[in-house]
Amino acid sequence: MCSFRCIFDIHLGYNLCCRYIQVPPPLNYLLVTVTMLGGAAAAGVSALGMNSDAFSYWAFTALTVTVSSVGAIVVGFPVLFLPLPAIAGFEFARFVTKKSLSSYFSFVVLGSLIVTLFVLHNFWDLNIWMAGMSLKSFCKLIIAHVVLAMSVPGLALLPPKLHFLAEICLISHALLLCHIENRFFNYPGYYYHGMEEDVMYPSYMVILTTFVGLALVRRLSVDRRIGPKTVWILTCLYSSKLPMLFISSKPVVWVTAVLLLAVTPPMLLYKEKSRTGSKMKPWKGYVHGGVVVLSIWLFRETIFEALQWWNGRAPSDGLLLGFCIAMTGLACVPIVALHFSHLLLAKRCLVLVVATGLLFILMQPPIPLAWTYRSDIISAARQSSDDISIYGFLASKPTWPSWLLIVAILLTLAAVTSIIPIKYVVELRTFFSIAIGIALGVYISAEYFLQASVLHALIVVTMVCSSVFVVFTHFPSASSTKLLPWVFALLVALFPVTYLLEGQLRFKSILGDEVGNLAEEDRKLSTLLAVEGARISLLGLYAAIFMLIALEIKFELASLMREKSLERGGIRHSQSNQSTNFALRMRSMQQRHASAVPTFTIKRMAAEGAWMPAVGNVAAIMCFAICLILNVNLAGGSNQAIFFLAPILLLLNQDSDFVAGFGDKQRYFPVTMAISAYLVLTALYSIWEDTWHGNVGWGLEIGGPDWFFAVKNLAILILTFPSHILFNRFVWSNTKQTDSSPLIMLPLNLPSIIISDVIKIRLLGCLGLIYTIAQTIISRQQYISGMKYI
Repeated sequence: MCSFRCIFDIHLGYNLCCRYIQVPPPLNYLLVTVTMLGGAAAAGVSALGMNSDAFSYWAFTALTVTVSSVGAIVVGFPVLFLPLPAIAGFEFARFVTKKSLSSYFSFVVLGSLIVTLFVLHNFWDLNIWMAGMSLKSFCKLIIAHVVLAMSVPGLALLPPKLHFLAEICLISHALLLCHIENRFFNYPGYYYHGMEEDVMYPSYMVILTTFVGLALVRRLSVDRRIGPKTVWILTCLYSSKLPMLFISSKPVVWVTAVLLLAVTPPMLLYKEKSRTGSKMKPWKGYVHGGVVVLSIWLFRETIFEALQWWNGRAPSDGLLLGFCIAMTGLACVPIVALHFSHLLLAKRCLVLVVATGLLFILMQPPIPLAWTYRSDIISAARQSSDDISIYGFLASKPTWPSWLLIVAILLTLAAVTSIIPIKYVVELRTFFSIAIGIALGVYISAEYFLQASVLHALIVVTMVCSSVFVVFTHFPSASSTKLLPWVFALLVALFPVTYLLEGQLRFKSILGDEVGNLAEEDRKLSTLLAVEGARISLLGLYAAIFMLIALEIKFELASLMREKSLERGGIRHSQSNQSTNFALRMRSMQQRHASAVPTFTIKRMAAEGAWMPAVGNVAAIMCFAICLILNVNLAGGSNQAIFFLAPILLLLNQDSDFVAGFGDKQRYFPVTMAISAYLVLTALYSIWEDTWHGNVGWGLEIGGPDWFFAVKNLAILILTFPSHILFNRFVWSNTKQTDSSPLIMLPLNLPSIIISDVIKIRLLGCLGLIYTIAQTIISRQQYISGMKYI
C-alpha cells in the first residue's frame, strides 16, 4: 500500500499532536520492537503447532493480546478504543488454538471495526484527490477490501454447502483489487491543495498481487474449497491485470477480463468434460462463438491502442479489422480442438476465419465508412493535428483491388477445404474457375498495369484461361480432356500478342510526335521506362503461369503413375480383416460418388490425356526461357542465376513427341545440360564482347593483345568440354562407368581455373572438377552396391 504509506507519512505529525497518545521517544522504540518480535514469535508458534497444551494456549493468547494492544498504541489508536484490539487478539488466539469459527468471525467484526476507526480518524477529513477520485472514496474501497480479505479464511472453513459464500467473497475481492490497481496504475498523479506530484504504483506490485492471487486460487482449488467455475473466474480476473503493464488504456483490465472469460472455458471450465469424452453440444458451441465475437468487439479499442503503440501511428481500418478477425479465429481454437475435433467442417471454418484475418492484416483493404465504428479514442487518433501540420494531407494509393485478391484467395481456400464442393459439381467448378480468373485478372490489371488499359481485357482472359486449365486438370470432367489443350494453346498465343501489344500504341504516339521542349522529352522517356517495366512485369506474370501449369501437370502425372502401379500390383494387404473392412468401406464410398466425381483412368489417360506430358514440357520450357530473359533484363545475366533456374527443367515429363527416350532416370540430365550450355554460351559472348569493340581494330589484324586474349580464352574454354560431356553422358545413361576417363580429363580443368581471364570459364572449370569427383563417387557406390548384391 504505497499510496497509503505516503499519505500516512505526510500527516502523521498532525494526527499525533492533535488526537493520539503521545509516546516519548525512548519508549516508542521499545513498543515497536515488542510489536515486531512478538508478532514474529506468535506466527512461529502457530506455524510449528506449539500451542496444543494448556500452558502454551495461555502463553500464546497473552502474547497475541499484548502484540495487538501494543501495536494499537504504536499507531496512535485512541485510548477509548484500546480494548477493541485486545479483544480482537484474544479471539484470534482462540481461533488458532481451538479452531473456533465463532471466534474468528468475532475477530473479523472487531478487526473491521478497528480498520474503519483507524481510517476515519486518520484520513477521512483530508482534502486529497488521488487516482482521479477523492480520498473518502478511496477509504471506502480500502475498508471493503480489508473486510473481504479478512472474511475469506473463515468462510473457506465452512461446510461444503456454504462454500458459495467464500466464492462470492473471493470474486468480490478480486474485482475490487482489479479496480483499485487499475485506478492507481493508470492514474499515477494525486492532487493535494493544488500541488501535483507523481505517485507511481509500482509494476512489481501488479505482478506480485497477480501471482499471489493465482497461487491462492490454485491452493483453494486443490483443497476443494472452491468450485471450477470460481477458479475459472478468479484466474481470468487476476490474469487480466497483466496487460496494464504494456497498454495504458483505462478499460484494458475489464475488456481483457471479458476476453479471457470468453476464450478460456474450454481450457478451465470444460476441461474435465473434454477428458471424459463428454463433448459440448453444437448450440453451446454457437453461443460460445458469439460470446467470443462480442468480447473481441469490446476489445477493439485495446487492439487499436496496441497497434498504435507498435506502429507509432494510427492503424488503418483494414488492419484493425484483420486483427479482430484473426483474434476471433484464434480465440475459438481451444473449443474446436477440445470439443469439436471430430467435426471437420468446424476445423475448416476456423482455418478460413484465421486466413481471412491474416489477409486483412497483410493487404489492409479499404473499409467503407458505413462498415466501421469510430469511437472517441479512434476518431481522436485519426484526426491528429500534429500529423496534418507535419505531413499535410497525403493522397493515398487506391487499394480497392486488394479486395479482389482477398476474395480469390478465400475462394481458393474454401475450395481446398471442400467448403465449396467443386469436386462434385461440374457447373460449380466452372463458375469457380472463371470467378477466380476474373478476380485475379482485374486485380493484376488495376494494381500493376493501371496505365495500359488496352491490356486489361487480354490479362483477364489470360488469367481466366489459366484458372480454368489448372482447376479442370486437377478435377477433370467428361469433356475437359478434349478442351484443355485448346485452352493452353490460347494461353500460349496470348503471350506474344500481349507482350507486343503492350506499349505499341504508346510507342506510336511517341514516334509520331515531333521533338518538343524538355518537359515533353522527359515525358517520352518516362513513358519508355514505363513500357519497359510493364513488359518485364508481363514476363514475370507468364513465367508464374507456366510454372503453375507445369507443376500441376507433373503432380497429376505422378498421381496417375501411382494409380497404374496399384492396378498392376493389386491389393496385397487383403489378409488383414481390418484392412479388408477398410477397403470395402472405401470401395462403397467410391461407388457412391462414382457419378459425381469423374476421375481419370489409365485407359482414358492413354486415349484422351496423352497431351498432358507435351503440354507440361512446353510450359516448363517456356517458363525456363522467360526466366532467362528476366535474368538478362533484371540481373544483367548473372552467373549464379542459372543454378536456381535450371531446376525448373525437373518439371519435364516423358514424352514421345518432343523428348524421345526421356524417362525418370534421365530427369537430372536437362538440369546439368542447361547449366553447362548456359555457361559455355555466355562465356563465348563475354569473349566476343571483350574482344570486338564494334569495328575491327589493329589488334585483331596484326596479332595484338585482343587476338591473344581471344585465342587463349577460347582454347581454355575448349579444355573444359571433356569433363562436362562425360558427366552429362553419365547422367543421361545412368550406368556405372568402368573406365577412368573422367579422372584422366580432370587436369584439363585446372588451366581454366588458374589462367583464365573470364569468370564464366573459371566457373566452368570448377564445375568440371565437381562433376568429375561426383561421377567417380557415384560410380564407386554403384560398384559397391553391386558387389554386395552379388
